[in-house]
Amino acid sequence: MTEHPTSHEGRQPLAARPQERTRPRQQDAAAAAAAASVPAPAAAPNPGPGAAAVADAQAATRREGDRLRFVGAATRRIARGIDLDEIVLGLCRASVPTFSDAILVYLRDPLPVGDERPVSPFVLRLRRSDRLRVSDEEGAEATGSETERLRPLILDPQADLMPAAELCEVRAGGALAEVLRGVRPVFGDSAAARAALPELLGPGRSVPTGHRAILAPLRGRRRVIGAAVFVRGTERIPFEASDLLVAAQLATHTALGIDKAVLYGREAYIADELQRTMLPDSLPQPTGVRLASRYLPAAETARVGGDWYDAIPLPGSRVALVVGDVMGHSMTSAAIMGQLRTTAQTLAQLDLPPQEVLHHLDEQAQRLGSDRMATCLYAVYDPVAHRITIANAGHPPPVLLHLGGRAEVLRVPPGAPIGVGGVDFEAVELDAPAGATLLLYTDGLVESRLRDVWTGIEQLRERLAATAQLTGPDHSPPLEALCDDVLDMLGPGDRDDDIALLAARFDGIAPSDVAYWYLEPEDAAPGRARRLARRALSRWGLDDLADEVELLVSEVVTNAVRYAERPVTLRLLRTDVLRCEVGDDSPQLPRQRRARETDEGGRGLFLVNRLARRWGATRLSTGKVVWFEMAPRTWLYGHEGGADRSVRPNHKSREPKK
Repeated sequence: MTEHPTSHEGRQPLAARPQERTRPRQQDAAAAAAAASVPAPAAAPNPGPGAAAVADAQAATRREGDRLRFVGAATRRIARGIDLDEIVLGLCRASVPTFSDAILVYLRDPLPVGDERPVSPFVLRLRRSDRLRVSDEEGAEATGSETERLRPLILDPQADLMPAAELCEVRAGGALAEVLRGVRPVFGDSAAARAALPELLGPGRSVPTGHRAILAPLRGRRRVIGAAVFVRGTERIPFEASDLLVAAQLATHTALGIDKAVLYGREAYIADELQRTMLPDSLPQPTGVRLASRYLPAAETARVGGDWYDAIPLPGSRVALVVGDVMGHSMTSAAIMGQLRTTAQTLAQLDLPPQEVLHHLDEQAQRLGSDRMATCLYAVYDPVAHRITIANAGHPPPVLLHLGGRAEVLRVPPGAPIGVGGVDFEAVELDAPAGATLLLYTDGLVESRLRDVWTGIEQLRERLAATAQLTGPDHSPPLEALCDDVLDMLGPGDRDDDIALLAARFDGIAPSDVAYWYLEPEDAAPGRARRLARRALSRWGLDDLADEVELLVSEVVTNAVRYAERPVTLRLLRTDVLRCEVGDDSPQLPRQRRARETDEGGRGLFLVNRLARRWGATRLSTGKVVWFEMAPRTWLYGHEGGADRSVRPNHKSREPKK
């Protein structure tokens, strides 16, 4: 076997130094001086032909072992990369200067993923290049003679490695296409490479002559995805035939790694999109409560989890607050989470009690599979009654931060996780005073390898109390800042699980801003409803809305009386909007339709749709509720011939939407 190529400085064979870059020049000079000071040994007798053959065989064996060790170290370095840039960088750093003085890596643009059909035309883009430097890795400056010797490759530290085009379109049937189709690396002075390299590097560009360049196709699992060009300077020993095998190994491992990185990138993209669609884009703005949320994945490498949160507006200005955690950190967990979240939203619209919602979620989890388990906490806040009803399915208890700064862990029945089956869930009703903040969270916030869940809950309670002290006893801390402060309690070893956080600030609706009546299902009910609505609006200083509200109330109550068998309810709520709700015991939801010119009815909902800011109908377990909202003009545009702004409710609420 011929002698293995050495580095540009003539030191040990390249495979003997797989992790070494370039030895400092000072060490080389010192070694040369020491060698010069040692007397030359006496001349040994001339060995016979047999001894020389044995020595050559041993040297060849050592070089082959060095070569294998280099290939092993280089492929391990390439395999360490996870994303595309790390893998390409690993190839460049493993090759230069140990195997070559320079390298160019071209990749297909765009890179096909899996079985995806590549786009046309076939375009290669220069992804990365690397070369020798004037100074070595340890910072020692090269001598003048060495600088002159390496100048063909390092004319300018900021210049290109060598003239090369950034983009190359591979022509079908061309010389470059034939080399890439052949997969095997070829020397730069071969007939095929001499025709292919100008097409790759661009017209008028070339590489050093002789066996000083290798063109190696990069073939992944299904197709060619690029090419690598290895180059040695004119002062270095040219490549040998055995170096083609080394280049083939480097190219194969790089291509397979790139395939892996592209697939991983696609999976990460799908995971991100899946997680993003499973969680709400934005929280609603229900009346009487302010909301804020946070979600943190367990780690950047595990973006998908089973934690979720939700806020669902309910009839009667109520809102359902939901936090859940599906066991596991995978695409399957995220998919199950999405199904449970959708089920919870559907059940919430039926206005079922919290314990019934958890019961149906438990049945749904069992239908999904025997091992589909999750914890969930479902709460319903009523801003009119200033009460909250909570049911728990194996989830950590919520923490309530009072206006004065006192934080308490609410005592709710723990319950069994969703998916266990055969268990009953209990609900507890608690006071929800105005100005208080309810914090719902998943166990990733309070449990880790460094602390148990109850220790974490106590630390969370203390953190909330300490944060409230900063704003004083008469002011609640801002919700967004409160969420950030809660997450700041996490230490370096506390991110073992996903974290979902939902904070609700209870503003409530004052009793003076609510009017409620029962109406018998009789012909006189619409007229009575008009009179009651006008009196309430006059009391609130909203006479400018009286005519429109009377008309709409009359139409909605008329429809309710037509089908109701029990008393009809009428409720007016004054918040940042005026909301009217009419409830009856008929489950059939009204539908807007276009009435014909000859029809005597069918125009009620058309009027509601034209005059109201918003309207809707919700089916309840006891019937339905039809509601509409009106935006008082004096609240939006100031005092212009109507009531003054001072008639706005004095309880805490957001500014009205414009």
